[in-house]
Amino acid sequence: MASLAPDVAANLHTERANPHWVRLGGDHKLDHIPGEDGWPVLGTTLMQLADPLGFQKRMVDTYGPVFRTRSFGRRGVNLIGADANELVLFDRDKLFSNEQGWGPVLNLLFPRGLMLMDFEAHRVDRRALSIAFKPEPMRAYCGVLNSGIASAMENWGGRMRFYDAIKALTLDTAASSFLGLPLGPEADRLNKAFVDMVQASVGVVRKPLPFTKMGRGVAGRRLMVEYFGRLVRERRANPGQDMFSQFALATRDDGSLLPEDVVVDHMIFLMMAAHDTITSSATVLFWQLAKNPEWQDRLRAEARAVTGGDGLPLAYEDLGRMELTEMAFKEALRFMPPVPNMPRRALREFEFGGFRIPAGTPVGISPAAVHADPAHWDSPEVFDPMRFTPDKVASRHKYAWAPFGGGAHMCLGLHFAYMQVKLLANHILTRFEVRMQPGAEPSWQAWPIPKPRDGLRVEMRRIC
Repeated sequence: MASLAPDVAANLHTERANPHWVRLGGDHKLDHIPGEDGWPVLGTTLMQLADPLGFQKRMVDTYGPVFRTRSFGRRGVNLIGADANELVLFDRDKLFSNEQGWGPVLNLLFPRGLMLMDFEAHRVDRRALSIAFKPEPMRAYCGVLNSGIASAMENWGGRMRFYDAIKALTLDTAASSFLGLPLGPEADRLNKAFVDMVQASVGVVRKPLPFTKMGRGVAGRRLMVEYFGRLVRERRANPGQDMFSQFALATRDDGSLLPEDVVVDHMIFLMMAAHDTITSSATVLFWQLAKNPEWQDRLRAEARAVTGGDGLPLAYEDLGRMELTEMAFKEALRFMPPVPNMPRRALREFEFGGFRIPAGTPVGISPAAVHADPAHWDSPEVFDPMRFTPDKVASRHKYAWAPFGGGAHMCLGLHFAYMQVKLLANHILTRFEVRMQPGAEPSWQAWPIPKPRDGLRVEMRRIC
């Protein structure tokens, strides 16, 4: 998209601009699926955005685990349950398109990200990009993250908004490890651009008109393309050990470099994923640790035992020893996954739950709904990291927990996410006790990536 003419780029999310997308052939093709079309024009969009879990529960209770909705101007079918997650994410028969599912939502903002690619094209680019997550680069990132997080801790303490602080920190550390440079005065502009792009993904107006969420998001993308395009050229001329240098020099199977605009698109998407999704899930983790101080104590004791004391770096070789921390992070991801729902499009007709679902149908699954299902999780509203002991994991449907997706599209950066959260837990918990400030329970914005509306007001009491 970076090299397309403006008039073409502005319509890249539409059916007209993508003649290869499979068409449903009319909303009447889904009349046999039970469900609701909602209000005129808006459909069920606002209901789904306001309370996705509540909406899905009501729909399942009323219509069953296969139901029809109309959101963002399109009729589609939702498949709810662990079996549905497995069908769609594992996609044994290559029935579903990521590009055609995410494209209408994200093509103006994050085109050609791995999440928006299918089959062979996805395999080729994923293989090229995977070099950045090999052990030696990961070891280098670990050192950069340790240093950056420790430095940030010097300015933490007292009453603060945890989400805001962790977002600034994860953007800065992502830049240091991914780009090999501090953002400096550009940090605020880039952070605003990321915020605008992510918020635009659920804007009700889907055209990039001035003063709309989509208009601000597309403007943010232009800034990103300019910034990362310049960096690609610099890194190819003078590469370093950072992730961006790895991407800039990545080659496809025939030995050719990835085109500059492709590298830019991948890097924008991965930078967003590396700091926005981690910001969300780390905030959920520390929210629950603040409410469950016994677990905070257990994770603090583990960090001290592994590193040898308070405020010490966590070595790359010791990441695997942070077992309780990993279980707590997994429980935070269950409690509130950073990607609550995942869209696809059916490339061919298929059957599920006793219903025939035609080719071209927008299909949605909900990891968040399955993560809250008592059929898989006792007292799902309770934070309990012991759900993730090896024996309990082995006894559960393997798609009852799917915060990182699954199959060929399993999140490429999941090990980076585990590493960053373990480092955050070590550095924060061995320096501070984290307590909620007095007041009401925070309310959460569920879409597009969960975040507390009040920024999560905590009190950081220094212990080291």
